[in-house]
Amino acid sequence: MQAGGTQAGGSFCVSADHPCLPGHFLGGPIVPGVVLLDEAFALILAANPGQSVIGLPSVKFVRPVLPAQQVSVSWHRTAEQRIAFTCAVAARTVLHGSARLGPPAGFPHAR
Repeated sequence: MQAGGTQAGGSFCVSADHPCLPGHFLGGPIVPGVVLLDEAFALILAANPGQSVIGLPSVKFVRPVLPAQQVSVSWHRTAEQRIAFTCAVAARTVLHGSARLGPPAGFPHAR
């Protein structure tokens, strides 16, 4: 994807029986931010083969995600090796940020 290129996206849902939920929080579970990021990056990296997330310059969580809610993820490249992403539930932003992409650890870097 070129800088300023077409926006891409996908979606995911964290089931109510996911092992991260017990105790997060008792009586009113919410999906942990790290799980949201992991799921979002899985979609982003599937669309960017041979890349991994090598930096996370910014991320802001703006509202909680409940179990079984459908989370839509959209992203676009903002610069070489950098993307901006947004996650939303029912068209309301739940988190947004930017990430740097690069070769997975252990791969030789281009010279």
